[in-house]
Amino acid sequence: MLRLLLTLCLVAVTGFAWAQGEGKGVPWSQLTQEEQKILQRFSDAWDQFPSHRQERLLKGARKWSTMSPEERKEAERRFQQWQEMSPEQRQLLRERFQRFRQLSPEEREAVRKARRWFKSLPEDRRQELREQFKDMSPQERRAYQQELRRQLLEGPAPDATPKAPTQSGSSATEE
Repeated sequence: MLRLLLTLCLVAVTGFAWAQGEGKGVPWSQLTQEEQKILQRFSDAWDQFPSHRQERLLKGARKWSTMSPEERKEAERRFQQWQEMSPEQRQLLRERFQRFRQLSPEEREAVRKARRWFKSLPEDRRQELREQFKDMSPQERRAYQQELRRQLLEGPAPDATPKAPTQSGSSATEE
């Protein structure tokens, strides 16, 4: 009985200490000048933000400060795209991201590799592939995606690249 009482007291004290620590954020005055400059639009409300939001914004500000001008431009472009999305499009993107995060490290790398491959193609070729993919039946799309995934995970022949889907939905490698 005494042991149970001590355990409950310990849990209560550590839970209280944890809750106290959780509520403390970083005061605006303790941010560096660079962080304040980046986060200027939040200055009036900063001290009222929950600590988890402050930490998330600080993490972003620190990352921003290490970016090259080209990386910043790309980040701004992507943020603008996000702002222009409808709530439904944003939700779909969040769901896709969650599915991506649930993949194994190997599968995530295969997805990244496929994206790099696709982006390396000339714009007209990418558009052609999009059109071909759009014209496929769901079954043909799945077959193509499985073949591409297999090639990316197992690694095709050194001189082979994933081939575009054909009108019949089959895929192969160029040799």
